[in-house]
Amino acid sequence: MADEEEPVPTEETPAEGEAAAAEPPMDVETALAKVLKTALCHDGLRRGLHEVAAALDRGDGKLCVLSQGCHEPAYTKLIEALCAEHGVDLMKVSDGKQLGEWVGLAKVDKEGTARKVVGCSSVVVTDFGEEGEALNILKNSLAK
Repeated sequence: MADEEEPVPTEETPAEGEAAAAEPPMDVETALAKVLKTALCHDGLRRGLHEVAAALDRGDGKLCVLSQGCHEPAYTKLIEALCAEHGVDLMKVSDGKQLGEWVGLAKVDKEGTARKVVGCSSVVVTDFGEEGEALNILKNSLAK
């Protein structure tokens, strides 16, 4: 039986290595999407102006994401000022609909495609959840 158990890990190890080698390196947008989904699962995500402003004012924010598609200059100035005041990292994404999809503001159909996506202008992460490759990539990009 020991002979049967030993080949199993050796067969899985190359398969995992091949899968890791086949994946291209993660870019910043993909890493951001994974970090936001992880934070959502761990109840560490605040969405919308009221929740974001309250979390930033309390000093709970660790990362703020703002959509460049927001057409209200006062909204953008408020979020940027709160981030600067409390020393919270600020990232900007191009599309509010894409940000809404990343933070769970969409219905998902049977095939896993997002439908009825609600746009989101700002999000703040209060708890990253678990450490991972995506979070490390994100922190490295923010450090630059």
